Amino acid sequence: MIHYMHMKKNFYICIGIIIFIGGCFLFYNQINLSRNTTKLDPQNGTYIIEGQSVTLVHGNATQEIVPGSASKTITKYFGNEAIGDINGNGTNDVAFLLTQETGGSGTFYYLAVLLDNNTGTNAILLGDRIAPESTEIKDGKIIVNYADRKPEDPMTVSPFIGISRYFLVNNTTLQETGK
Repeated sequence: MIHYMHMKKNFYICIGIIIFIGGCFLFYNQINLSRNTTKLDPQNGTYIIEGQSVTLVHGNATQEIVPGSASKTITKYFGNEAIGDINGNGTNDVAFLLTQETGGSGTFYYLAVLLDNNTGTNAILLGDRIAPESTEIKDGKIIVNYADRKPEDPMTVSPFIGISRYFLVNNTTLQETGK
């Protein structure tokens, strides 16, 4: 009889441990779900480039430069993503590069941000035909590193000067800042 009661006590202890571990697992998953309720997809968002609203669908957008014109502005998701908390609310945002071609020989590179609530920011021009290197987020600031050429160099010269620029998001506005 004592052996039976000892086995019964051990059984209840094991059940209690299993319930406790299961509860902890469910609680942990619920916290993670509440933090990441939206998946950030910068290839499907709306951004402001040179004062114009541009909506990417699968990383691409094409707009007529002038209504009825054959000339088009082509905007593409380039990449160089950096993920981290940019606006200080404790959730991840994503900073990345876009390119835009307006029918000439230039390929213009822009920095944009998709905030955690899937709100796109304005985009800031980095340069024409630059050589992007990296994008990172440190202490809420975005750092973009790329190579460019001297202002007096022709566009036929390959980018060779290393440049780092610093940005932050104020509310939903992307701004350039000092280091």
